[in-house]
Amino acid sequence: MSMDIINIAMQLTVLIFAVIIHEVSHGFVAYKLGDPTAKQEGRLTLNPISHIDPVWSIVIPAILIFTHAGFIIGGAKPVPINPRYFKNNRRDVMLTSLAGPGSNILLAVISALALKGAMMVPMLDSSGTRLFLVTSVMINIMLAAFNLVPIPPLDGSKVLAFFLPEDIAWKYLSLETYGLIIVLLLAATGLISFIMQPILVFTQWIVGLLV
Repeated sequence: MSMDIINIAMQLTVLIFAVIIHEVSHGFVAYKLGDPTAKQEGRLTLNPISHIDPVWSIVIPAILIFTHAGFIIGGAKPVPINPRYFKNNRRDVMLTSLAGPGSNILLAVISALALKGAMMVPMLDSSGTRLFLVTSVMINIMLAAFNLVPIPPLDGSKVLAFFLPEDIAWKYLSLETYGLIIVLLLAATGLISFIMQPILVFTQWIVGLLV
């Protein structure tokens, strides 16, 4: 098995775990804020079968791999959220949205600490361990940044909407109907690579400091 195939398999494994944690975090925070929808629909689980989405989990990562974007991002099936359960609708939607990227930043920090810890213990330090943890740092940072791009239905759109006047926010979020098409076009044309390039450079700089 070539190193390219091994690297792609490792990236996909890390990505799937990262997007599952991302979606479960949305559901968990929503549940804590009073919305039981995700829990009732069995989405507060780490079982991949409950979260894998054909487009976000397979098509978008595949496009990025075959267009040699230099990084891999994607998503999982969105956890159902019912804002009518929230006491403060706009604030709680924003907090629920931030939970996903926040979980990925936390995973990146944990992976970075684990990497530094493993490098200090010869029995744990290996090229495979380093590659896995470096991959986790990079994918989780990139995933958090990607989801904060303010294109509906990405999380960044709900964060931005919180700061907009309510009537403008409603019209802005209604663009979610076309959001998937926009994201697919950005991925297929390489514009996602252009948008994410500064984050990729920043992430590579962080990894360079770690190793």
